Amino acid sequence: MTTTVDILIPTYCRPAALAVTLTSLCAQTYQDFRVVISDQSDREQTSLQSGEVQTVLRVLQAHGHSITTYTHLPRRGIAEQRQFLLDQATAPYVLCLDDDLLLEPWVLDRLMTAMQAEQCGFVGSAPIGLSFQDDVRPHQQIIEFWHGPVQPEIVRSGTPAWERYKLHNAANVYHVQQHLKLTPETMRKYRVAWIAGCVLYDASKLRQVGGFEFWRELPPNHCGEDVLAQLRVMAEYGGCGILPSGVYHQELPTTIPDRSMDAPQLLGLQRG
Repeated sequence: MTTTVDILIPTYCRPAALAVTLTSLCAQTYQDFRVVISDQSDREQTSLQSGEVQTVLRVLQAHGHSITTYTHLPRRGIAEQRQFLLDQATAPYVLCLDDDLLLEPWVLDRLMTAMQAEQCGFVGSAPIGLSFQDDVRPHQQIIEFWHGPVQPEIVRSGTPAWERYKLHNAANVYHVQQHLKLTPETMRKYRVAWIAGCVLYDASKLRQVGGFEFWRELPPNHCGEDVLAQLRVMAEYGGCGILPSGVYHQELPTTIPDRSMDAPQLLGLQRG
């Protein structure tokens, strides 16, 4: 039976973090989802084989969720990993979810509510780093709310709109939503440059702009694949973030330490 949302999780050598992320899916109030995991761990025991991950997967299955897992090697870069996951998706919406996050129970419901209201390309919840909750940065907390329907936007590096990314640094989103006293019931949509980690796409719109097929044009050690995909979707169909976020970063070291090969800078908005 096809679900409304396929949750696509790429993972690499993070069994404990993945287990935390999956555990937060167990409590989601929106329940019409399937979980698809692609593991590229290259150790003797993969993340999928770990006891903590297997336990949570069994709980999700006991809750009635379908689970599909893959060991997907060799590694050809994170964009190829995301395209592989997208190729497995059959639902009309896909949630691209990183393996090092923690979600409040209402996150998926709010993402779907915003998506169904706007019918745009994507809606995302920016991860919060709560270790920065005492690091208040007013100069990075400028926010532009959508006051009408979400519309297509072209956002490029070097433009004022690009500077919106600063809102997603540290705990800025947390401070803004606290200051505005926003709750899931008073959710607001805002303009973004991009959102990392937890992004709900209209699957057909993501595929219309090529998905992550641009992996073939990139070296394997690239980053910024999520940024490029969102910029292309946003240019055609629009996209937004929601507050409150409800997503927390586990603040682990990145699994892509070389950040020099940045997909948006290498390829740009236009498809080859």
